[in-house]
Amino acid sequence: MKPPNTIAADPKPHLTRDHLLGLLRQMLRIRRFEEKCAELYSAQKIRGFLHLYIGEEAVAVGAMQALTPADNVVATYREHGQALARGIPAGAVMAEMYGKATGCSGGRGGSMHLFDADLRFYGGNAIVAGGLPLAIGLALADKMRGRPTVTVCFFGDGAFAEGEFHESMNLAALWRLPVLFACENNLYAMGTALARTHAQTDLALRAASYGVASWPVDGMDVLAVEEASRRAVDRIRGGGGPCFLELRTYRFRAHSMFDPDRYRDKAEIARWRERDPIDLLAARMTADGELTDGARESIAAEVAAEVDRAVQAAEDAPFEPVEDLTRFLYSEREEGGV
Repeated sequence: MKPPNTIAADPKPHLTRDHLLGLLRQMLRIRRFEEKCAELYSAQKIRGFLHLYIGEEAVAVGAMQALTPADNVVATYREHGQALARGIPAGAVMAEMYGKATGCSGGRGGSMHLFDADLRFYGGNAIVAGGLPLAIGLALADKMRGRPTVTVCFFGDGAFAEGEFHESMNLAALWRLPVLFACENNLYAMGTALARTHAQTDLALRAASYGVASWPVDGMDVLAVEEASRRAVDRIRGGGGPCFLELRTYRFRAHSMFDPDRYRDKAEIARWRERDPIDLLAARMTADGELTDGARESIAAEVAAEVDRAVQAAEDAPFEPVEDLTRFLYSEREEGGV
């Protein structure tokens, strides 16, 4: 499969050097965090399943630029990038990877269940398409209460094979809910090529059949993702109903750390690596005189140091006390309650 033909972003006046540096920093931060997680998993410091976001950083970073702190974010089990881009501290995410009590989910969720109610980050959902009905519920609640907020729901191309996707699209269109459906189409779902499971592989076209404004986006271009996300969110917030973005991207690593990745041709992976989202932005900035090799190296060193601090904090953090094992199994009655 070749990289998709999509329209890249046009230069915008608001794309200042500081803004571009911020985008680059965030993508480098996610990349380094994920690389470190792979190292720690191999060292058996992180257990369970681990799904890395390497290669897809432009999607999370670009989309988050369109949101306000009041908006809701729902993600999949490959959500480390979204969590970091939303603002969950690297230390809290890493501690959750370790299953430590200082993790953003108290050590009970692990890699696939990152959560932060204060940041309105509602998972981390391990079931394919499982976050979609939650996003519909959040958006319905906001609409009923008259809140001018948007719910963005990230999911993969594999969700198209699930009933929840079609039910959620139908309800969102029927009730004109303020939802941005952000489909991260990395072409393989878990391990089967999209063309082997779907007769129609143009996912934006299929989403449009529900009467939802839909368009494809180059998911390897962070500026294209930001531009499309801003356009979609502005439309949704203005009462235009839900929108769907098919973010055409690619994961450079296997589906999970357990996956031998024998279903993809190495030459195909190499072609996509030539469109590494970090290198694409860096090359544009360098050509425009906005980035030097030294500046990039400095940012890389800073994010590496941050990730190292997060690892050390996770190593030093305590596990949840054994006496709290049954906590959260039942609701805790408030004093004076029945």
